[in-house]
Amino acid sequence: MYMKRGLNDVCYGFFSALANPTRLAILEKLSKGEMNVSGLASELGQEQSMVSHNLKLLEQCSLVFSERRGKEKYLSLNEDTVNSILGVVENHEKYCEVVDTCPCRE
Repeated sequence: MYMKRGLNDVCYGFFSALANPTRLAILEKLSKGEMNVSGLASELGQEQSMVSHNLKLLEQCSLVFSERRGKEKYLSLNEDTVNSILGVVENHEKYCEVVDTCPCRE
């Protein structure tokens, strides 16, 4: 299998969006249902500005969708994409169990 020309940049941006503990925590919280930004910040124990900063990248990558309702911004998970990614990770875990040095196990 080969990468299409220019896909390297897309992959880098996509995986960079996921390679952050706060953004992963946001995805985990949203997997339980939609939330507004202030509720999400409260659940994560972080400042709303930090959560908003991280949400911006998740929205740009369409991993999270947002909808404004009055003064509140509500967020929901792009379940098609995120569930597919998590399925790949779960499938990959079986390979990590065989190799003691796999960095995925850390």
